[in-house]
Amino acid sequence: MAGTYYSIRYGELATNLKNTRIKYFYQLIASHLSILLIAFLILSILFVRYVDDFAYNEKAEELENYGEQIIEELERPRPGNNLQAYVSILEAQNISFIVFDQQSRILYPVSGSFPPVELTQEEWTVIERGETLVVNRDVERFEFTVTFVAMPYFENNQLAGGVLLASPVSGISEMIAELNKTLITTMLIALAIALLFSLWLSKMHVSRIQRMRNATSMISEGHYDVNLPESNFDEFGDLAHDFNKMAAKLQQSNEEIDRLENRRRQFMADVSHEMRTPLTTIAGIIEGLRNNMIEEGQREKGIRLASEETKRLMRLVNENLDYEKIRSNQVVLTKEEIEADELLEIIQEQLDLQAKEKGDTIVINTSPGDIIYGDMDRLIQILMNVVKNAIQFTENGTISLTSHSEADYMSLVVGDDGAGIDVEEIDMVWRRFYKADLSRGSGQFGLGLSIVKQLVTLHNGEVHVESEKGKGTKFIIRLPHKK
Repeated sequence: MAGTYYSIRYGELATNLKNTRIKYFYQLIASHLSILLIAFLILSILFVRYVDDFAYNEKAEELENYGEQIIEELERPRPGNNLQAYVSILEAQNISFIVFDQQSRILYPVSGSFPPVELTQEEWTVIERGETLVVNRDVERFEFTVTFVAMPYFENNQLAGGVLLASPVSGISEMIAELNKTLITTMLIALAIALLFSLWLSKMHVSRIQRMRNATSMISEGHYDVNLPESNFDEFGDLAHDFNKMAAKLQQSNEEIDRLENRRRQFMADVSHEMRTPLTTIAGIIEGLRNNMIEEGQREKGIRLASEETKRLMRLVNENLDYEKIRSNQVVLTKEEIEADELLEIIQEQLDLQAKEKGDTIVINTSPGDIIYGDMDRLIQILMNVVKNAIQFTENGTISLTSHSEADYMSLVVGDDGAGIDVEEIDMVWRRFYKADLSRGSGQFGLGLSIVKQLVTLHNGEVHVESEKGKGTKFIIRLPHKK
């Protein structure tokens, strides 16, 4: 039971620690101060160590200089007369010295408070080699901590003894302590300034992140018209630039979605309206035939009307299927070189009867050698839709099919002298279910011209309309030559 209890408590503690959040503002300050403290600590240790070594080395070098002068005096005749002068000079600088022999006996001064010299075997070995012994800090052989040097001197090239000079380290220690105090004060002032500067920098960074967070919240709520201030100063500026690009693309996508939704609603309304009439007609005819409400002489006419309305619905469904296939790039073109007169003659033969019902004449104008590069079946579909549209709005007129070659493309022109289209309505003819003259009862809704636009674009071509009300219409189709 106890083990289970501690396991539960440990799990709760781990969960609480996992859920604990530390604000980025405090993380920045902590990181800045940690780096500064570590840097100050390392620099302080190195600086104090350097100053400490420098001070003791300077003191040792000073003692060596005095020791060399004393040794020079020892090598002169009657040295005792001149050594007393050094005693006065060195005592004024709180430096003591002795001259000792090889048995560590003090030769000069004869009387004094300097303790007997007790050098270790390693230290005597240094002196016997003729080298200077330097001890920066000695705390055992003297009454107080000193820096001392021992220098050998020779008589007749034989080691006669040595000169030892010692100076208390209290002055050096006081200087280093004062330096440390100044260093600590400077460090505290620098840390205070660094803390203020860190607060300012952290606040600036956090405010930039907060702006991005607010902008992200706006986008998550569907508000895409956000714009963050950009700069080339750092990565935050680059991030703001990328964020603005993302927001702009989301705005465009959202607008496109809205447009597609509006088009879908309009399409559903148009399709419903378009289908309602033939369906109502077909339902009425079937109901009349079933209940013998249609006279015998009118039954054939009713059946023919139902058949035409059924074909109309089939055409509508097929056009929608074609349109969606083209829009979703499911149509694959099989391009080939086609003689223009052959293509136009096929259109003329298939629609000649329909044209004669309206009193129209289809004429072809081509030049020998005119070659069209494209998909035969789709080009027939394009021209069939355009010519049917011309027949629909032309009565007792002429519909011309013309081809002529230009430098980069082949032009196909379908012209008529029918009712024409208002200038402000020309750009609307490519919309699905749009009719140029809505007041005309003979007009039909459909997708023919929308399919034409998509198929011509699929051929890397272009199509445009020239028309004037009451003076006819021209559909100009340009298809690039084979490269």
